[in-house]
Amino acid sequence: MRPRSRGTVLAAALALALAAGPLVAPAFAAPDRTATGTTSGTATGTTTGPDAKALAAAIAGLPDHDATAAALRVGGKGTWRGTAGVRDVRSGAPVLENGRFRAGSVTKVVTAAVVLQLAAEGRIDLDGTVQRYLPGLLTDAFRPITVRQLLNYTSGLRPGASLGDTVEDGYPHRFETLTPQQVVASSVAQGPAYEPGTHQEYDNIHYTVLGMLIEKVTGDSYAHQAAVRIFRPLGMRDSSFPVGADPRIHGPHNRGYDWIDGKLVDVTEWNMSDRWAAGDLISTTADLEKLLVGLFRGRVVPEPQLKEMFTLPDVPGARYGAALERFELNGKVIWGKTGSRPGYATVMAATPDLSRTLVYSVDATDAKGDGQAIAERFAYPAFKR
Repeated sequence: MRPRSRGTVLAAALALALAAGPLVAPAFAAPDRTATGTTSGTATGTTTGPDAKALAAAIAGLPDHDATAAALRVGGKGTWRGTAGVRDVRSGAPVLENGRFRAGSVTKVVTAAVVLQLAAEGRIDLDGTVQRYLPGLLTDAFRPITVRQLLNYTSGLRPGASLGDTVEDGYPHRFETLTPQQVVASSVAQGPAYEPGTHQEYDNIHYTVLGMLIEKVTGDSYAHQAAVRIFRPLGMRDSSFPVGADPRIHGPHNRGYDWIDGKLVDVTEWNMSDRWAAGDLISTTADLEKLLVGLFRGRVVPEPQLKEMFTLPDVPGARYGAALERFELNGKVIWGKTGSRPGYATVMAATPDLSRTLVYSVDATDAKGDGQAIAERFAYPAFKR
């Protein structure tokens, strides 16, 4: 049984600065298809652009034991694009460069952006409390929890209910529904984990409550607010959320797989209603690149609210601002967000000045594991120089 990952390991993996080791030989019957990558923009021989050789090596050999497909977009001072693998193991159809996928916790960046826009409009006070905006949601056992503490994961709320802490546990329940209201109610019933603002604990529950806050303040659905405030202005035409309990990914997409009881199982269809504003975004690498660049350039969230995303709370060991995680590599500060759902691992990250950007989607066969091997293999080469 693989332990559930409650936070990104991208920072740890990059900090180790380890190149990926030899690839594991495929342990399933997959088509003999040579991986291909494409490059564009800055010549690969420059010292300021991305390391094209290392990036090509990262996607070489797909599909293999760890991933069936990958699509990478590296930008900034020089660009690189690469795709490899198959969209469907059974048919052997080639990977779709702009196929849709489940972006997991990258959803939190969208949620944080909507909340911060509402704050800029004066409709939400970041120092206002959950008790003020959502009266009755919390019991008297909870001290006041501010919107800012939800954004930076310091609220003290405990994790809510799930339909399985591992892919193996969740697979038999993949078409069942666990509503955000049920998730939050189960969290509240456990009482607070710690005094708000004294500790940072990454978990979906903070952003599930933020989704409720968005709906209460706007009188509109979370999905529609994300569409009109984020997707449409940025031209993110292939980004959406499932409607209710719909387990499908609509439109062109690469299928996701996971090892379950020693067998490679198709896990593409999965009801993500319990993840909601914390993790049920469906997107593409091109769309997430638009989000990443637009956000960092201040076109999504205005100052001074934008600084919330790049400000760590004053608590021991803090790594996250509002949604985004901060880490350092070779003296460079990088901010980003990972996401994982069964069959899909996603990263969007960049230096603050956008001199280097990275977005990838990997159809990882252990996407809900600790993620370190995937991060080392696909993320590290993008920031190697």
